Amino acid sequence: MLIYQIYPRSFQDSNGDGIGDLPGICSRLAYIRSLGVDTIWISPVFKSPMRDFGYDVSDYRSVDPIFGSLADLRRLIDEARQLGMGVMLDMVVSHTSDQHAWFEASRRREGGKDDWYLWADAKPDGSPPNNWLSVFGGDAWNWDAARRQYYFHTFLESQPDLNFHNPAVQQQLLDEMRYWLEFGVAGFRFDACNHYFQDPQLRSNPPAPGAHTHALHPYGFQQHLYDKNRPEVPAFLARVRALLDEYGAYSVAEVGGNDALQLTIDYVAPGRLHCAYSFDLLRATHSAAYVRSVLERLATDLPGPGVACYALSNHDKPRVATRWGVGREPGVVARQMLALLACLKGTICLYQGEELGLPEAEVPFERLQDPYGRRFWPTFKGRDGCRTPLPWDGGPHAGFSSAEPWLPMSSTHLALNVAAQEADPDSVLNFARRAFAMRRAHAALHAGDVTFDGGPTDETELGLLRFERRAAGSALVCLFNLGEQALAVPAPSPERMLLSGALRKEGARTLLEPNGFLIATLPS
Repeated sequence: MLIYQIYPRSFQDSNGDGIGDLPGICSRLAYIRSLGVDTIWISPVFKSPMRDFGYDVSDYRSVDPIFGSLADLRRLIDEARQLGMGVMLDMVVSHTSDQHAWFEASRRREGGKDDWYLWADAKPDGSPPNNWLSVFGGDAWNWDAARRQYYFHTFLESQPDLNFHNPAVQQQLLDEMRYWLEFGVAGFRFDACNHYFQDPQLRSNPPAPGAHTHALHPYGFQQHLYDKNRPEVPAFLARVRALLDEYGAYSVAEVGGNDALQLTIDYVAPGRLHCAYSFDLLRATHSAAYVRSVLERLATDLPGPGVACYALSNHDKPRVATRWGVGREPGVVARQMLALLACLKGTICLYQGEELGLPEAEVPFERLQDPYGRRFWPTFKGRDGCRTPLPWDGGPHAGFSSAEPWLPMSSTHLALNVAAQEADPDSVLNFARRAFAMRRAHAALHAGDVTFDGGPTDETELGLLRFERRAAGSALVCLFNLGEQALAVPAPSPERMLLSGALRKEGARTLLEPNGFLIATLPS
């Protein structure tokens, strides 16, 4: 399955307010389908005060007017279905906005919602109940003067965490999901699902040895044993899966943290979610040995029908063309990354603009919107660099909007606009279409097994990632040079070559340049 992630604020504006919306997405469905997309994942469009740009939900059953209406969403689902695509919603259920009616009732101890959120008394000296910290910086506990207790927030103070130990909370969230399944969505991407439960004893986290030398801020100084990754999560995911199965719907889990690979495996065990992705391929580390270790672990350890979901870019991390291509031409890096994505086993996820080879954008501090970035600037510049508007053409505001966009249009993106790339048969966009068409055409790529050599070799250490994909009647070899120097590789006959880049002849040798790749069929 190929999932295309849309960050709706930055995809296409239809009404001239500088913010992308649902009608704008509708107007571009043919483009999305041309990539071979099976399912569209839309980052949150629920009603929200937008402190975290939709990841702070104030009403799970309403569309925020910024994005349109329920009728617009229904039209999008219907028109996408006519083109053979489903629409997945981003379910953010580890927390809500502090403007959600549930939180207002909970802080007033009304409506039976006293403990729908994680509340705790202060210590005798008035300090928070333990040492838990926020991902976005500072204490994870915020004092509420009305209730005279602290509430827990993994992210912003305005994003209080729900108390999943309360059965009524779990049931209510399942009811919210059922509402959208009845509405016609194809499934859900579950945001931050390893944050659903916290230790009921509220034990403090132990320190992470040595982390203070490299962590961005004190959140990284702890081993997060008690505020996330709790053993209760899989049982709730099993309840979610049972609901999804009633509707034939699909699910993707987002898993973060140092134990992400093991959690990914746990969360897609039989009877749980369909697939999950971690941040292991969203980091700056990209040596052949490292990438192989991630792919090999997932290829060998995933149980039953569960599969990995691979993402190389998303709305939270710097774009892969920059992150894995420091000092290199983004288009060359992008082609290799698209080819790699097309060859991976499982579900693959393409983030808007990745098919254009967009590099990370530079957003000046005065235009920065991301609260995470504003807090830690300039050491960390936030997430806005991967969220800038998509360039559609060479016109005003690159065809994204008739007004000034909510984030500045990157000047480095203008020459990479869709219209210009459509007209160039050798563009990154048209390469992406060929790569994903190759994936669909070969059973070994979309349904086959993956195998590696017996162990890491000298070639791996030099930068060569090599694996084979096999299915009944189909076998392919996939080579990627992730290193710093050209590498000699076996040359397949021309009729066996499917896709290649940065490949050259030097006498009798075939050399794969840095960021080069070669995908070829193997003799049966």
